[in-house]
Amino acid sequence: MNNKYKLIIWSISAALGGFLFGFDTAVISGVEQTLQNLWQSTTLEHGLTVSIALIGTVLGSLIGGYPTERLGRRSSLFIVAVLYVISALGSAYAIDWVTFLIFRLLGGLGVGISSVVAPMYISEIAPPSKRGRLVALFQFNVVFGILMAYLSNYIIGDILGMNWRWMLGIEAIPALVFLFLILGIPESPRWLILNRNLVSKAKETLSIIDPQNAENTIQGILSSGKSQSEKNSFKDIFNEDYRKPLLLAVLFAVFNQTSGINAIIYYAPRIFEMAGLGSSIALLSSAGIGLVNLIFTLVGLLLIDRFGRRFLMTVGSLGLILTLLLVAFSFLQQNTAGYSVPIYLFLFMAFFAMSQGAVIWVFISEIFPNRVRANGQALGSFTHWLLAALISFSFPYFAETFGGATTFGFFALMMVLQLLFVRKLMPETRGTALENLEPISIK
Repeated sequence: MNNKYKLIIWSISAALGGFLFGFDTAVISGVEQTLQNLWQSTTLEHGLTVSIALIGTVLGSLIGGYPTERLGRRSSLFIVAVLYVISALGSAYAIDWVTFLIFRLLGGLGVGISSVVAPMYISEIAPPSKRGRLVALFQFNVVFGILMAYLSNYIIGDILGMNWRWMLGIEAIPALVFLFLILGIPESPRWLILNRNLVSKAKETLSIIDPQNAENTIQGILSSGKSQSEKNSFKDIFNEDYRKPLLLAVLFAVFNQTSGINAIIYYAPRIFEMAGLGSSIALLSSAGIGLVNLIFTLVGLLLIDRFGRRFLMTVGSLGLILTLLLVAFSFLQQNTAGYSVPIYLFLFMAFFAMSQGAVIWVFISEIFPNRVRANGQALGSFTHWLLAALISFSFPYFAETFGGATTFGFFALMMVLQLLFVRKLMPETRGTALENLEPISIK
């Protein structure tokens, strides 16, 4: 294979973890009401059924730094692939509610670890000039997986009339493909140098990735690791020197979820039915959200290295504020909400996908120094998924208790705060080598 294509193939292989991440996240939306009727779940029990994978994701993101740092990025991706296969088959064959929860929890663990290791792996093998769009491939695959989950649910459930077990079990096919592809990627050169002192092996990979700058990159990695102890602990990330990147990662993750994105992805059919649409139209409209998400994630991927992270986040924040307010207003007009809600949510998804969606995993994977990147990425992912679990668990209750107008009005308020964060605190990281970004860590 020509060397210039190897970087792309390796990045796509790792980013396929994002496809499964997205598929696993969204596939439950097509079966959640069926499962509630099947097991006669209460509102709180059903919230747990939907959010149990997110609870696993919270745990996976919290522990994801450990295998990533100790075993390596490649081995961690292999573990993720195994978890996805087991979860897909186990969920499809679940004999009762508790068994179902266990296998969905395992899938969530895979999603959580994947959100730590896959963006980090790509950021560590990518040249600075291509890093934004290559890491954004992970998010592109996430939304591609979401779209495929929506379409799969529609085809298997509505067109073929097959039951929920098929809708969940189909995920095993891409999981096995991912498992096979991971066997063909190299280990991260930064991990090889800093954790195993395998400079010559790392140089082989760097010479393929960026031959003109391979030697300079190695020297930069070695310099960044000189003060590194033999083993890092998770508590090192709370050192005062890393206060700024830690604050940036946590706030970025908080705002990502308080936009309401996961509530919309998980409960899209329910939201559309709240607006007065029929169940079949609601399910098809959900697929429309997935398609818009995919198209505008691609737009973000193409623009992120050209215009930078802050520009996309500024434009996106303004768009999210406007569209969420329009959704809230539509729910106030109870008799006329109807088709306006899908239209505004399509616009919401467009602004989210080109900004937060395209930027989050790129930005968090860039801002931490080499010596604490695994644990920093893990904490950012943990914050993201903890908020995702809380919002997904509580959304049915708040939507039922306070109504759509108040719920989406709250999301709009959080996006106003995000805009202030972007303009006042967020640095630009475009086109800078990872080792040269370490001044962000200065207290």
